[in-house]
Amino acid sequence: MTVTSDLTPRRLRDVFGTFATGLTVITGSTPGGPAGFTCQSFASLSLEPALVTFSPARTSTTWPVLRQAGSFTVNILPAEHQHLAAQFARSGADKFAGVSYQESPLGNPVLDDALAWIDCELHAEYDGGDHTIVVAAVRHLSARPDAAPLLFFKGGYAGLSPTERLLEAAS
Repeated sequence: MTVTSDLTPRRLRDVFGTFATGLTVITGSTPGGPAGFTCQSFASLSLEPALVTFSPARTSTTWPVLRQAGSFTVNILPAEHQHLAAQFARSGADKFAGVSYQESPLGNPVLDDALAWIDCELHAEYDGGDHTIVVAAVRHLSARPDAAPLLFFKGGYAGLSPTERLLEAAS
């Protein structure tokens, strides 16, 4: 193992990229229409109370609009939605062009065929360097039992079939 004190953004990205993450699209209903962005820094935070967390970049132009709305939906992407991960990662484009969705109980876009979705209200925000750490209270949620997740690993997309599990999940 080579040990380094190289903490350049490129080296950090390379090392942090060895941790596979799921991909989400955070969506909301705003006065200007639906808005959303791709986010890989999503995680469950607490079961009681039900909280999740994600971290949009401080340079995000979409997060301030969703923050103002106060509620949003975390859409967890299935393997077949790589195109949506790329589409919602772009700036300055109509991210919802050609995208089918339904309205959540809080009125936010739930992307058709999402692996799962979690309807949230803003709970708290914290400074996270070049990102904002968002904590959100879970209000509604649903999941598909038959879909495989879309993963991000070493700068690229990966998939995992629900049957390709090394160990069974603990009950």
